[in-house]
Amino acid sequence: MHGGNWHTFMHATDEKPKVSWPLLRRVLAYARPYGWSITGMLILILTHTGLSLLTPLILRELIDHTIPGGDLQRLAWLTLGLLSIPAISGLVAVFQRRLNTVVGEGVIYDLRVALYSHLQRMSLRFFTNTRVGELMSRLNNDVIGAQNAISNTIVDIITNLIQAVGVGIVMFSMEWRLTLISLVFMPLFILAARRLADHLRDVAHQQMDANARMNAMMMETLNIGGILLVKLFGRSRDEVGRFEERAGEVRRLGVLRAVSTSFFIAVIGLVSAFGTALVYGLGGYFVIQGAFTVGTIVAFGSYLGVLYAALQDLAGAPVEFATSVVSFERVFEVLDLPLEISEKPSALILQDCFGNLRFEDVSFKYEVNADGMLSEVRRFGRMTDVQAVLSDAETRTVTSGRSQARESALEHIDFEVQAGQLLALVGPSGAGKTTLTYLVPRLYDPSEGHILLDGYDLRDLNLDSLSSQIGMVTQETHLFHDSIRTNLLYARLNATQAELEAAAKAANIHDFICDLPAGYDTVVGERGYRLSGGEKQRIALARVILKNPRILVLDEATSSLDSESESLIQEALKRVMAGRTSIVIAHRLSTILAADKILVMDRGRIVEQGKHADLLALNGLYAHLYHTQFDQGLEEGVR
Repeated sequence: MHGGNWHTFMHATDEKPKVSWPLLRRVLAYARPYGWSITGMLILILTHTGLSLLTPLILRELIDHTIPGGDLQRLAWLTLGLLSIPAISGLVAVFQRRLNTVVGEGVIYDLRVALYSHLQRMSLRFFTNTRVGELMSRLNNDVIGAQNAISNTIVDIITNLIQAVGVGIVMFSMEWRLTLISLVFMPLFILAARRLADHLRDVAHQQMDANARMNAMMMETLNIGGILLVKLFGRSRDEVGRFEERAGEVRRLGVLRAVSTSFFIAVIGLVSAFGTALVYGLGGYFVIQGAFTVGTIVAFGSYLGVLYAALQDLAGAPVEFATSVVSFERVFEVLDLPLEISEKPSALILQDCFGNLRFEDVSFKYEVNADGMLSEVRRFGRMTDVQAVLSDAETRTVTSGRSQARESALEHIDFEVQAGQLLALVGPSGAGKTTLTYLVPRLYDPSEGHILLDGYDLRDLNLDSLSSQIGMVTQETHLFHDSIRTNLLYARLNATQAELEAAAKAANIHDFICDLPAGYDTVVGERGYRLSGGEKQRIALARVILKNPRILVLDEATSSLDSESESLIQEALKRVMAGRTSIVIAHRLSTILAADKILVMDRGRIVEQGKHADLLALNGLYAHLYHTQFDQGLEEGVR
């Protein structure tokens, strides 16, 4: 993904939204599956409008003829009509609301599923540079705003248009002179409505951005990792103050919007009052002159209120619709983001995988643009350099007095590991080991070069089939806030209890689970924080064992285990890795000694490779790491 695409997504423009035909056509496409419901709504709108036109006519009949003529029977029927019309109108409104809700909720469903599905296919690079709160805002606030455009705004425009046309025709047929007089103030009416509605749109847009920033902060600081960091550094008071600032901005804009809305209604009401006063004044004069009846002026006044209300809404409809379309634009911006890790239409489904893996002159660069952030979250003492926002620490770690900071994470990586072999990766922290393992399951694609699995370029393979052949225990183990059973079944949904227990035994975690009060049904807490680091890693290892992949990637998978667990799990790992291609970021001498090949990495390059004895004889970086880390770890039984 390029920085320009991110820039479009991350920064909402202050320009007023322009409703183009392609955008409108795309918006209406989401309403197309609900064509029959919309047709039913239109019929009910026409019915409701027609019923609303009858009440003033009944009032005119009562005032002009029925009451003066003393016709009791006609009076009873007309009174019954005045009672029946609201009842029928209410029933029609209920059915209309139901259809409206079916359309609105259906659009929400379609948009959310489309957004979530698209985000699931975005690369890891996108998520390391995107705040979760912004994504939640797109999935919630903006989707609801988009739904409002179809189920409310468009429906209101159609309703008001039908009402205005229908009432105008009836008024003109009743008294054309008063109809023309009532329209004298229309230019002023439309001007005031447009100006005020335009201001309301700007406030609404600012409110959306303010809510997104507030949501982003809440997501950052209220997850378990964020709240732990806040507490450890004693920043609770500072974070509360920062939240007060953002929530205060939301409050200020909410008050401004409410006041602006009230002022809008008051001004439009004043303009309407001028027209109404003029109509009643001249109408009263015509009644006194005998030009038409009192019932006519009463009915005309009732219609006038409906006409002005409809015209008021129509005057602001373009801006209101454009404001609603802003939400659609924000949703479409996400849907239009290109997929960095894409799958070819003719992608090969890899069924029988042997596990031969080859890197051919592979280079990789974390291309992060400062404009690629969703929004700037101001941090205390935060660096402004682009590298400060990189989530991958490999580009900025200093180890053994030598900086690992560099432009490219990997440069000219070239090696091959045969099926069933164990490949150990060693090197200083930040040397590029984790990045290399991320390229194997296509969490990223190489910037240059090719990665081949059984002779096939990874880019030519079906993503699901590739994923099914690779099992990975990452540096940061993630467990869902659910039971141990559910977390294990994530690897294979149809696994039996016996298979679960076999995987747990292989990872040396079965006895621990059985000692828990709820056993495999024990809830592990947010991100597994109820468990120790070693326990989480062993559950993660059991999950990968249950998956039964051909290629096994262990990224510091045993770094949090104590010496007793380590000795037991090393034996289990020998059984698990048997017959599989295994890539292990090694921190323990036992793993290195068992490796068929050792790659020594430094500053994104392979500087040495071979077996333990051969590398020691070179007296290079590996020998230095051995004497400072691995042999000490052998003596202590730990890393």
